[in-house]
Amino acid sequence: MLTAIKNYQLFFLICLTIQSSFGQQLNSGRIYTGAEQVDAYVDYLRGKKVAVVGNQSSVVGNQHLVDTLLALGIQIEKVFGPEHGFRGNASNGEHVSDEMDLATGLPIISLYGSKKKPSEEDLFDIDIVLFDLQDVGCRFFTHINLLRDVMEACAEFDREIMILDRPNPNGYLVDGPVLDMTLKSGIGQFPIPIAHGLTLGEFAKMVIGENWMKNSQRCRLTIISLKNYSHDMEYIPAISPSPNLNTSTSIYLYPSTCLFEGTILNHGRGTHFPFTVLGSPKFKGTFDFNFVPQSIPGMSSTPLFMDETCYGIDLRNTDIKKLKETKKLNLEWLINLYNQYPEKEKFFDQSFSRQIGNIDYLAGTKEFKQQIIDAVSIEEIRASWEPELSDYKKIREKYLLYP
Repeated sequence: MLTAIKNYQLFFLICLTIQSSFGQQLNSGRIYTGAEQVDAYVDYLRGKKVAVVGNQSSVVGNQHLVDTLLALGIQIEKVFGPEHGFRGNASNGEHVSDEMDLATGLPIISLYGSKKKPSEEDLFDIDIVLFDLQDVGCRFFTHINLLRDVMEACAEFDREIMILDRPNPNGYLVDGPVLDMTLKSGIGQFPIPIAHGLTLGEFAKMVIGENWMKNSQRCRLTIISLKNYSHDMEYIPAISPSPNLNTSTSIYLYPSTCLFEGTILNHGRGTHFPFTVLGSPKFKGTFDFNFVPQSIPGMSSTPLFMDETCYGIDLRNTDIKKLKETKKLNLEWLINLYNQYPEKEKFFDQSFSRQIGNIDYLAGTKEFKQQIIDAVSIEEIRASWEPELSDYKKIREKYLLYP
């Protein structure tokens, strides 16, 4: 049975959450993604012209969502691709062009190239946009930006959007400085902490409720909710959410180790274990562990210190259970490596690092870098995130779909 929560305020349908009768047949022992609950939405899609926002993580069992829906006779007109492309074969930050999907013959319109959201022409022949991406719960992971942009386009051109919700593997974590909106950028669009603790379905509710769309627009939103999920549950995505988040360890470390994008250190780009190793040629003689970044198309084509031996630390054996129990970002790694770096004036210098993000934009605050330089204690750093972090946690509670 389908149940819906409707809000016609300002003559817009703000949110419609569907629960499926199929849920009565589900095994209570495992999490079921929105996409897996095919019975909850396939009949609703029949007779409609559908566009899919998806990538390699958009799967139903061992089959891609697009293939599943086509086999069920759903009329998919086109696909919109995010960062890394629809098939997940583009390197980080790489411009992605429109193309034709060789497997299905469907046109793929890139939303990580010349434009960031669907145009009126893109949606002219579409009744509903199906959004299915695996997120990892961090402000600088670009799926939340794309979600807002697609919602905005659907609001502007009066199209419905349906989100097939997926668990946030870092859903247990709500931590970090809330973004100073004077630092708004491609890796930070919203006044949220580094780790926001929401699924994409919940985040979509927050986008609407907090008026984060242009001109406070509203869109017709449908959420296919998860079954048997809570935010503290362990969840390992069946398919890597990004080419550079290719292990469960990298996903759990990402909220903390992505801050190294704003330093002179290589954090595993150019290896097959990104976000889990940290190093620099300058650490020779300080650390024994070493790795050599290389060009890996589809992951990192021109990594920092390419073909040079980097010395540093290996986090691949981190006790993830212990890390999660803290429910905090790890700042020790950044502080310790800064303290041991021989050329501290270059540690955060973007003209040297060639990384994706300036540390101010990654951290979301102008104080963080200076706090590291001034050897401010972790307790004092964390105290400087208040009261904004606690205020965000209260706001978050309003939009939760899961305990």
